[in-house]
Amino acid sequence: MPKIAVVFPGQGSQYVGMGQALLAALPPAREVFSLAEEASGLPLLRLCQEGPLEDLTQTVNLQPAMVAVDLAVWRALAQAGIKPAAVAGHSLGEYPALVAAGVISEADCLRLVSLRGKLMDRDAAANPGAMAAVMGKTPEEVAELCQKAGGVVQPANYNAPAQTVITGRSEDVAAAGKLAKEAGAKVIPLKVSGAWHSPLMQKAGEDMRAALQEISFGAPVCFHLPNTTGRPSQDPAEVQSELMRQLTSPVRWVQSVEAMLAMGVEAFIEAGPKNVLAGLIKKTAPEAKVYNVEDPPSLEKALAELA
Repeated sequence: MPKIAVVFPGQGSQYVGMGQALLAALPPAREVFSLAEEASGLPLLRLCQEGPLEDLTQTVNLQPAMVAVDLAVWRALAQAGIKPAAVAGHSLGEYPALVAAGVISEADCLRLVSLRGKLMDRDAAANPGAMAAVMGKTPEEVAELCQKAGGVVQPANYNAPAQTVITGRSEDVAAAGKLAKEAGAKVIPLKVSGAWHSPLMQKAGEDMRAALQEISFGAPVCFHLPNTTGRPSQDPAEVQSELMRQLTSPVRWVQSVEAMLAMGVEAFIEAGPKNVLAGLIKKTAPEAKVYNVEDPPSLEKALAELA
Protein backbone atom coordinates (compact mmCIF):
# COMPACT_ATOMS: atom_id res chain seq x y z
CA MET A 1 0.00 0.00 0.00
CA PRO A 2 1.37 3.47 -0.86
CA LYS A 3 2.17 6.12 1.74
CA ILE A 4 -1.21 7.72 2.50
CA ALA A 5 -2.40 11.04 3.90
CA VAL A 6 -5.96 11.35 5.17
CA VAL A 7 -7.47 14.84 4.93
CA PHE A 8 -10.71 16.13 6.42
CA PRO A 9 -13.07 18.75 4.93
CA GLY A 10 -14.74 21.54 6.88
CA GLN A 11 -17.57 23.98 6.26
CA GLY A 12 -18.73 24.22 2.66
CA SER A 13 -18.88 20.48 1.94
CA GLN A 14 -22.28 19.89 3.54
CA TYR A 15 -25.43 18.58 1.89
CA VAL A 16 -28.68 17.11 3.16
CA GLY A 17 -28.25 13.34 3.32
CA MET A 18 -24.53 13.40 4.10
CA GLY A 19 -23.40 10.37 6.04
CA GLN A 20 -26.69 8.53 5.59
CA ALA A 21 -25.36 5.58 3.55
CA LEU A 22 -22.43 5.11 5.91
CA LEU A 23 -24.65 5.17 8.97
CA ALA A 24 -26.97 2.57 7.46
CA ALA A 25 -24.10 0.22 6.66
CA LEU A 26 -21.81 0.66 9.66
CA PRO A 27 -23.29 0.73 13.18
CA PRO A 28 -20.06 2.15 14.71
CA ALA A 29 -20.61 5.27 12.60
CA ARG A 30 -23.95 5.84 14.34
CA GLU A 31 -22.15 5.87 17.70
CA VAL A 32 -20.30 8.98 16.56
CA PHE A 33 -23.59 10.80 16.03
CA SER A 34 -24.74 9.82 19.51
CA LEU A 35 -21.55 11.36 20.92
CA ALA A 36 -22.02 14.45 18.75
CA GLU A 37 -25.64 14.98 19.81
CA GLU A 38 -24.67 14.55 23.45
CA ALA A 39 -21.83 17.09 23.09
CA SER A 40 -23.85 19.66 21.15
CA GLY A 41 -27.39 19.17 22.43
CA LEU A 42 -28.53 19.37 18.80
CA PRO A 43 -30.56 16.97 16.60
CA LEU A 44 -27.62 16.43 14.26
CA LEU A 45 -28.74 13.13 12.79
CA ARG A 46 -32.08 14.63 11.75
CA LEU A 47 -30.42 17.77 10.37
CA CYS A 48 -27.96 15.73 8.30
CA GLN A 49 -30.59 13.34 6.95
CA GLU A 50 -33.61 15.62 6.60
CA GLY A 51 -32.35 19.19 6.68
CA PRO A 52 -33.53 21.69 5.68
CA LEU A 53 -30.22 22.80 4.19
CA GLU A 54 -30.69 26.33 5.55
CA ASP A 55 -30.75 24.95 9.10
CA LEU A 56 -27.94 22.47 8.51
CA THR A 57 -25.73 25.25 7.13
CA GLN A 58 -26.05 27.45 10.20
CA THR A 59 -22.56 27.51 11.71
CA VAL A 60 -23.71 26.48 15.16
CA ASN A 61 -25.34 23.34 13.68
CA LEU A 62 -22.93 22.67 10.85
CA GLN A 63 -19.69 22.43 12.77
CA PRO A 64 -20.60 19.45 14.98
CA ALA A 65 -22.62 17.88 12.14
CA MET A 66 -19.76 18.04 9.66
CA VAL A 67 -17.25 16.73 12.17
CA ALA A 68 -19.58 13.87 13.09
CA VAL A 69 -19.63 12.77 9.45
CA ASP A 70 -15.85 13.19 9.11
CA LEU A 71 -15.30 11.09 12.23
CA ALA A 72 -17.74 8.42 11.05
CA VAL A 73 -15.77 8.13 7.81
CA TRP A 74 -12.53 7.98 9.77
CA ARG A 75 -13.93 5.11 11.87
CA ALA A 76 -14.68 3.23 8.67
CA LEU A 77 -11.18 3.87 7.30
CA ALA A 78 -9.50 2.85 10.54
CA GLN A 79 -11.64 -0.28 10.72
CA ALA A 80 -10.47 -1.10 7.18
CA GLY A 81 -6.85 -0.87 8.32
CA ILE A 82 -5.87 2.53 6.90
CA LYS A 83 -2.86 3.89 8.80
CA PRO A 84 -1.91 7.29 7.40
CA ALA A 85 1.59 8.69 7.39
CA ALA A 86 0.08 12.15 7.79
CA VAL A 87 -3.24 13.84 8.46
CA ALA A 88 -4.51 17.34 7.86
CA GLY A 89 -7.84 19.14 7.88
CA HIS A 90 -9.13 22.29 6.25
CA SER A 91 -10.14 24.78 8.98
CA LEU A 92 -12.86 22.93 10.93
CA GLY A 93 -11.47 19.70 9.47
CA GLU A 94 -8.34 20.11 11.58
CA TYR A 95 -10.28 18.83 14.59
CA PRO A 96 -11.18 15.37 13.20
CA ALA A 97 -7.64 15.21 11.81
CA LEU A 98 -6.38 15.47 15.39
CA VAL A 99 -8.59 12.54 16.36
CA ALA A 100 -7.14 10.50 13.49
CA ALA A 101 -3.65 11.41 14.70
CA GLY A 102 -4.49 10.19 18.20
CA VAL A 103 -3.99 13.66 19.68
CA ILE A 104 -7.49 14.22 21.12
CA SER A 105 -10.46 11.96 21.81
CA GLU A 106 -13.65 11.92 19.78
CA ALA A 107 -15.59 13.23 22.79
CA ASP A 108 -13.21 16.15 23.32
CA CYS A 109 -13.21 16.89 19.59
CA LEU A 110 -17.00 17.06 19.44
CA ARG A 111 -17.23 19.23 22.54
CA LEU A 112 -14.65 21.61 21.12
CA VAL A 113 -16.26 21.97 17.69
CA SER A 114 -19.69 22.47 19.27
CA LEU A 115 -18.22 25.35 21.27
CA ARG A 116 -16.34 26.62 18.22
CA GLY A 117 -19.56 26.84 16.21
CA LYS A 118 -21.30 28.81 18.96
CA LEU A 119 -18.38 31.21 19.42
CA MET A 120 -17.97 31.88 15.72
CA ASP A 121 -21.71 32.41 15.32
CA ARG A 122 -21.61 34.88 18.22
CA ASP A 123 -18.69 36.84 16.80
CA ALA A 124 -20.13 36.86 13.28
CA ALA A 125 -23.26 38.53 14.65
CA ALA A 126 -21.25 41.04 16.68
CA ASN A 127 -18.68 41.77 13.94
CA PRO A 128 -20.27 41.31 10.50
CA GLY A 129 -17.86 40.59 7.69
CA ALA A 130 -17.43 38.92 4.32
CA MET A 131 -15.22 36.55 2.37
CA ALA A 132 -14.35 36.28 -1.33
CA ALA A 133 -12.35 33.91 -3.50
CA VAL A 134 -9.65 35.53 -5.63
CA MET A 135 -8.53 33.47 -8.61
CA GLY A 136 -5.74 34.08 -11.08
CA LYS A 137 -3.23 35.60 -8.68
CA THR A 138 -0.50 34.08 -6.55
CA PRO A 139 -0.91 34.00 -2.76
CA GLU A 140 1.79 36.66 -2.47
CA GLU A 141 0.00 38.93 -4.92
CA VAL A 142 -3.30 38.54 -3.05
CA ALA A 143 -1.61 39.36 0.26
CA GLU A 144 -0.15 42.51 -1.30
CA LEU A 145 -3.57 43.54 -2.62
CA CYS A 146 -5.03 43.15 0.88
CA GLN A 147 -2.30 45.35 2.32
CA LYS A 148 -2.90 47.92 -0.40
CA ALA A 149 -6.64 47.98 0.31
CA GLY A 150 -6.01 48.63 4.00
CA GLY A 151 -8.51 48.19 6.79
CA VAL A 152 -9.39 44.74 8.10
CA VAL A 153 -8.84 42.31 5.23
CA GLN A 154 -6.37 39.45 4.87
CA PRO A 155 -5.95 36.06 3.23
CA ALA A 156 -8.11 33.41 4.92
CA ASN A 157 -7.39 30.28 2.90
CA TYR A 158 -4.43 29.55 0.62
CA ASN A 159 -6.48 26.93 -1.20
CA ALA A 160 -4.57 26.45 -4.44
CA PRO A 161 -1.64 28.10 -6.25
CA ALA A 162 -4.04 30.48 -8.03
CA GLN A 163 -6.95 30.51 -5.56
CA THR A 164 -6.82 32.46 -2.31
CA VAL A 165 -9.83 33.36 -0.18
CA ILE A 166 -9.80 36.76 1.53
CA THR A 167 -11.68 37.72 4.68
CA GLY A 168 -12.48 40.73 6.84
CA ARG A 169 -14.84 43.68 7.10
CA SER A 170 -17.28 43.75 4.21
CA GLU A 171 -16.18 47.13 2.85
CA ASP A 172 -12.49 46.19 3.07
CA VAL A 173 -13.02 42.83 1.35
CA ALA A 174 -14.91 44.69 -1.39
CA ALA A 175 -12.02 47.18 -1.75
CA ALA A 176 -9.44 44.41 -2.02
CA GLY A 177 -11.67 42.57 -4.48
CA LYS A 178 -11.93 45.70 -6.64
CA LEU A 179 -8.16 46.00 -6.72
CA ALA A 180 -7.87 42.33 -7.63
CA LYS A 181 -10.31 42.69 -10.52
CA GLU A 182 -8.41 45.73 -11.78
CA ALA A 183 -5.27 43.57 -11.69
CA GLY A 184 -6.94 40.93 -13.86
CA ALA A 185 -8.15 38.47 -11.22
CA LYS A 186 -11.55 36.81 -10.96
CA VAL A 187 -13.31 37.54 -7.66
CA ILE A 188 -16.26 35.56 -6.33
CA PRO A 189 -18.04 36.67 -3.13
CA LEU A 190 -18.70 33.67 -0.87
CA LYS A 191 -22.01 32.88 0.80
CA VAL A 192 -20.80 32.77 4.39
CA SER A 193 -22.25 34.15 7.60
CA GLY A 194 -19.00 35.53 9.00
CA ALA A 195 -15.45 36.63 8.28
CA TRP A 196 -13.73 33.39 9.24
CA HIS A 197 -9.97 33.39 9.86
CA SER A 198 -9.87 37.13 10.36
CA PRO A 199 -9.22 39.52 13.26
CA LEU A 200 -13.02 39.81 13.58
CA MET A 201 -12.88 36.34 15.19
CA GLN A 202 -10.44 37.49 17.89
CA LYS A 203 -12.79 37.04 20.85
CA ALA A 204 -13.82 33.59 19.61
CA GLY A 205 -10.15 32.74 19.24
CA GLU A 206 -9.44 33.81 22.82
CA ASP A 207 -12.32 31.74 24.15
CA MET A 208 -11.21 28.71 22.12
CA ARG A 209 -7.69 29.14 23.46
CA ALA A 210 -9.04 28.91 27.00
CA ALA A 211 -11.02 25.78 26.13
CA LEU A 212 -8.07 24.15 24.39
CA GLN A 213 -5.82 24.75 27.38
CA GLU A 214 -8.08 22.44 29.39
CA ILE A 215 -7.74 19.56 26.90
CA SER A 216 -5.03 16.93 27.15
CA PHE A 217 -3.13 16.69 23.85
CA GLY A 218 -1.40 13.35 23.26
CA ALA A 219 1.61 12.70 21.07
CA PRO A 220 0.52 12.23 17.43
CA VAL A 221 0.81 8.67 16.13
CA CYS A 222 1.47 10.12 12.67
CA PHE A 223 2.43 13.53 11.34
CA HIS A 224 -0.14 16.30 11.67
CA LEU A 225 -0.01 19.50 9.62
CA PRO A 226 -1.37 22.54 11.49
CA ASN A 227 -3.35 24.98 9.32
CA THR A 228 -1.32 27.91 10.60
CA THR A 229 2.06 26.57 9.42
CA GLY A 230 1.44 23.89 6.80
CA ARG A 231 4.43 22.05 8.23
CA PRO A 232 4.35 18.47 9.60
CA SER A 233 4.64 18.10 13.35
CA GLN A 234 4.60 15.35 15.95
CA ASP A 235 5.02 17.71 18.90
CA PRO A 236 1.75 17.83 20.90
CA ALA A 237 2.68 21.20 22.45
CA GLU A 238 3.20 22.73 19.00
CA VAL A 239 0.01 21.18 17.65
CA GLN A 240 -1.97 22.61 20.57
CA SER A 241 -0.33 26.03 20.34
CA GLU A 242 -0.96 26.33 16.61
CA LEU A 243 -4.59 25.23 16.97
CA MET A 244 -5.07 28.08 19.45
CA ARG A 245 -4.10 30.53 16.66
CA GLN A 246 -6.31 28.94 14.02
CA LEU A 247 -9.43 31.15 14.13
CA THR A 248 -7.63 34.38 13.26
CA SER A 249 -4.90 32.94 11.01
CA PRO A 250 -4.93 31.83 7.35
CA VAL A 251 -5.36 28.18 6.40
CA ARG A 252 -2.14 27.24 4.59
CA TRP A 253 -3.61 24.43 2.53
CA VAL A 254 -1.27 24.69 -0.46
CA GLN A 255 1.70 24.55 1.88
CA SER A 256 0.21 21.55 3.68
CA VAL A 257 -0.26 19.60 0.44
CA GLU A 258 3.25 20.47 -0.75
CA ALA A 259 4.71 19.40 2.60
CA MET A 260 2.91 16.05 2.47
CA LEU A 261 4.18 15.43 -1.04
CA ALA A 262 7.71 16.27 0.15
CA MET A 263 7.25 13.65 2.89
CA GLY A 264 6.68 11.04 0.21
CA VAL A 265 2.89 10.85 0.39
CA GLU A 266 1.69 9.05 -2.72
CA ALA A 267 -2.08 9.07 -2.20
CA PHE A 268 -4.61 11.28 -0.44
CA ILE A 269 -7.93 10.16 1.02
CA GLU A 270 -10.50 12.89 1.64
CA ALA A 271 -12.56 11.56 4.55
CA GLY A 272 -15.93 13.29 4.48
CA PRO A 273 -18.71 14.71 2.32
CA LYS A 274 -18.18 15.76 -1.30
CA ASN A 275 -14.74 16.24 -2.84
CA VAL A 276 -13.79 19.87 -2.24
CA LEU A 277 -10.35 19.02 -0.87
CA ALA A 278 -9.73 16.47 -3.62
CA GLY A 279 -10.25 19.24 -6.16
CA LEU A 280 -7.91 21.61 -4.33
CA ILE A 281 -5.22 18.95 -4.01
CA LYS A 282 -5.42 18.28 -7.75
CA LYS A 283 -4.81 21.98 -8.42
CA THR A 284 -1.61 21.86 -6.36
CA ALA A 285 -0.54 18.34 -7.39
CA PRO A 286 -2.20 17.34 -10.69
CA GLU A 287 -0.51 13.92 -10.75
CA ALA A 288 -1.47 12.97 -7.18
CA LYS A 289 -3.77 10.02 -6.50
CA VAL A 290 -6.76 11.41 -4.64
CA TYR A 291 -9.77 9.48 -3.32
CA ASN A 292 -12.94 10.77 -1.69
CA VAL A 293 -14.48 8.42 0.86
CA GLU A 294 -17.92 9.18 2.28
CA ASP A 295 -19.97 5.99 1.85
CA PRO A 296 -19.47 2.21 1.48
CA PRO A 297 -19.03 2.21 -2.35
CA SER A 298 -16.39 4.95 -2.29
CA LEU A 299 -14.64 3.19 0.61
CA GLU A 300 -14.55 -0.10 -1.31
CA LYS A 301 -13.27 1.65 -4.45
CA ALA A 302 -10.45 3.41 -2.57
CA LEU A 303 -9.39 0.26 -0.73
CA ALA A 304 -9.35 -1.78 -3.95
CA GLU A 305 -7.22 0.75 -5.81
CA LEU A 306 -4.83 1.29 -2.88
CA ALA A 307 -4.28 -2.41 -2.22
